Amino acid sequence: MLSLPLQSAYNSSKFAVRGFTEALKMEMAGSNVSVHCVHPGGIKTNITNNAKISSAHVEKSQILADFNRQAKTTADQAAEVILHGIAKNKRRILIGADAKLLDRIVRWFPDQYEKILGFEKGVINKRKERNETT
Repeated sequence: MLSLPLQSAYNSSKFAVRGFTEALKMEMAGSNVSVHCVHPGGIKTNITNNAKISSAHVEKSQILADFNRQAKTTADQAAEVILHGIAKNKRRILIGADAKLLDRIVRWFPDQYEKILGFEKGVINKRKERNETT
């Protein structure tokens, strides 16, 4: 749905999965196969602990702290939402209030969401902080 700063490899894989899923859904039309794309928000898992950060401008510990503070949905809750979405034959399954809010922001402001959400400002500020200490 959107890109996050300093996570270009992760963002690329997310967009690839979305494109593949959308194409597969069309290709499977008329068959007994249903295709769904899951868009999770912050899910309380260890994914961030294993994430690769593509910049020396941000501390991984800060990213972990921010994620753990913001992730509200448990894995069990996510599974329930996915199963409900499959039962309702939803094309896109959004998990968590954060995913739903971000989806709306990106749809309403596709050319400005990164500024609205402060993504660029956060990276610029971190870069300035690093430059001032070196």
